[in-house]
Amino acid sequence: MSQQKKQWAAIIMMIALFAMIAFVTNLCSPMATIVKNQFGASETAGQIGNYANFIAYLLMGIPSGMLIAKFGYKKTALAALVVGIVGLGLEFLSGQVGGDGAYWVYLLGAFISGMCMCMLNTVVNPLLNVLGGGGKTGNQLIQVGGAFNSAAAVAVYILMGALIGEVTKETAISDATPALAIAGGIFVLAFVILLFTKIEEPEQAPVQTSLITGALKYRHFTLGALAIFLYMSVEVGTPTYMMSYLQTPEVGVSASVAGLIASVYWFMMFIGRSVGGSIGGKVSSRTMVSVVAAVAIALLLFGMLAPASIKVSVPGIDWANLNVIWTEVPVGVFAFILVGLCTSVMWGGIFNMAVEGLGKYTAAASGIFMTMVFGCAVMVGLQAFVADNCGILISYIIPTACAAYILFYALIGSKPAKTEE
Repeated sequence: MSQQKKQWAAIIMMIALFAMIAFVTNLCSPMATIVKNQFGASETAGQIGNYANFIAYLLMGIPSGMLIAKFGYKKTALAALVVGIVGLGLEFLSGQVGGDGAYWVYLLGAFISGMCMCMLNTVVNPLLNVLGGGGKTGNQLIQVGGAFNSAAAVAVYILMGALIGEVTKETAISDATPALAIAGGIFVLAFVILLFTKIEEPEQAPVQTSLITGALKYRHFTLGALAIFLYMSVEVGTPTYMMSYLQTPEVGVSASVAGLIASVYWFMMFIGRSVGGSIGGKVSSRTMVSVVAAVAIALLLFGMLAPASIKVSVPGIDWANLNVIWTEVPVGVFAFILVGLCTSVMWGGIFNMAVEGLGKYTAAASGIFMTMVFGCAVMVGLQAFVADNCGILISYIIPTACAAYILFYALIGSKPAKTEE
């Protein structure tokens, strides 16, 4: 308990960094609307910012863990903030550059920002777990950080909605300058505060490639890394293809309204993470993830199989005008929205179980964990393939199967066979 009291400044700093990760990462989605408009890009090309972020995770995940092992959590976080400032600076510069060059400057900035997000994620998740002493308290701190993460994501949509307003032919990256300036200012402030924040870090093993193989020797960690790879399908695939389904002729919802309805899914994640943070100290990660995985399976199956003729009114949140709209949709859509409550606590719970007992291998394990975020691109792409060939609703068999594996992991696969001495 005394150790935790001495570390409250570090805990607060890590939770703040958790929020910053979401703020910068979620800039990519509204920025995609601007990119498509300014450069006449396709949907695929417009999402280039998101692709750059995920590629950065693939490339920086394991190196980030090695940086922690070599320099510690604090120095790695400080380096990440410097990288983030450079990335945001390039995105800001892309709004001032004319012609097609702006597109490539923005791409480079998004990639470098993604490197920063990967490094920060690699720091924040294990350090919050360590500062909480692992177990239920470590899970609780990760869930609290997740709640702030979701709140920051909501704030981005409110801010960007207000800045962009009605998208016209004149809308350009420069319209997002205030948001980029705010993010950059927060990074500079965080760097200064973190520089003077004392963090008593756990002992790290010397930097060597055996750290990676050492972490992978723990069966519960290896299975947990696969769980996080598949988890990305449940979290991202569910709202992504819900939007596509809403815009099909049989449902007939416009693209703008579909986006407003999908935003409620992310708000459900905020609610779930807030609740998870309040009960995380009393409920084990294993119990929490088991329950939400089982409920997610039920909701996904219901969403797939429920008759489209049964309609319900669901809310949509117009963040730009702070209005709530109600739209009549098939009842299965409501089930998909509720999946957000389930995914909200999965990430923190899986991470908490996966790194339990890893000791000096925790930093390297965190790097591997962050690399597995690239599963989003793989699994969402696989769901797209099924949707194109079998139908959108049938494609939900992919996140359903992934949720089933997460349930298996929570109940059986997460039990450590050994711990690091």
